[in-house]
Amino acid sequence: MRHLAAYLLLQIGGNASPSAADIKKVLGAVGIEADDERLEKLISELKGKDVNALIAEGSSKLASVPSGGAVASSGGAAAGGAPAAAAEKEEEKKEEEKEESDDDMGFGLFD
Repeated sequence: MRHLAAYLLLQIGGNASPSAADIKKVLGAVGIEADDERLEKLISELKGKDVNALIAEGSSKLASVPSGGAVASSGGAAAGGAPAAAAEKEEEKKEEEKEESDDDMGFGLFD
């Protein structure tokens, strides 16, 4: 990931085709040692490709990946949302009970 970040920084800075030496220089500036094997693989895979197009393609692929925070449809929210809300309420009640029992710990502050 650090190699890719350095590559992208160089591209944003105006270097259309960063070399391994360029990436090593960027990483070295922040005290990171580059892994030559991974670096060569990255450069060979990105050689001749438009990074903006690759990012757009990757973003479209990620858009189709389901995530825990998004709701697919309103019907699913009505069916699946109620049990989830009930489970959250139960967890809150359990936490509150634990907090209450932990507060006194068998003695009072002013006893």
